[in-house]
Amino acid sequence: MFRVIFGVDTPAGKAFDVALIGSILFSMLVVLLDSVVAIEQRFHSELVLLEWIFTGLFTVEFLARLLCVSKPRRYVFSLFGLVDLLALLPSYLSLMFAGTQALMVIRALRLLRIFRVFHLTPYIAEADVLMDALRDSRNKIVIFVTFMLSLATIMGALMYWIEGAQAGFTSIPRSMYWAIVTMTTVGYGDIAPQSVPGQFLAGALMILGYGIIAVPTGIVSAQMVASSRPLPESTLACHGCGRFGHDTDAQYCKFCGGGL
Repeated sequence: MFRVIFGVDTPAGKAFDVALIGSILFSMLVVLLDSVVAIEQRFHSELVLLEWIFTGLFTVEFLARLLCVSKPRRYVFSLFGLVDLLALLPSYLSLMFAGTQALMVIRALRLLRIFRVFHLTPYIAEADVLMDALRDSRNKIVIFVTFMLSLATIMGALMYWIEGAQAGFTSIPRSMYWAIVTMTTVGYGDIAPQSVPGQFLAGALMILGYGIIAVPTGIVSAQMVASSRPLPESTLACHGCGRFGHDTDAQYCKFCGGGL
């Protein structure tokens, strides 16, 4: 059971994960269709039945995972264990609290298992590299955000003074909103300058925005290069806690100490 549920090196293990991912996708489709009023009113009973069928299947699968690991507690508090548990809770909570069915889209997180099917589990460790880069770059990012807010305040105040309420710039906060939308090149178009000076200022801010928008990407990218480290390549799951991410020559799990 452990080799089929947690393994991907056997035909049965890969078929199990493919079937699981297919079930997750179909269950998500049911949740999405249930949010469409016309479809929900016409097929309410069928959608409810399908959702509980999927919930039953995922409950059995979760219990089977707990049964075939030697340390169920560690599995429950692992990444995949928590995701599996969170994917089940909304269905059972809907019996006690109305309106929690929409939370079933949490089940989409279970698609992380696709990394195991295609032997891409080592790349989940990329998340650690990204988090380290964000954490190491937090001071630079705070300074950048402070500069952006200061610039938006100045440009918003100038535009409020130039255009005024007749052009839609009814207050400095609303003008700051326009400045942020312009700098990020979103351009909703709900507020636009009408006078020549206002349009000149808007053009300058647009050009400035092209250079500014690349700054946070460069900060994080540089930090990721500086803090990059070799990634594990093994797709072997620990029999104790069911977790991945071990070195190829590891004999014991680095999370629970169990033998591999």
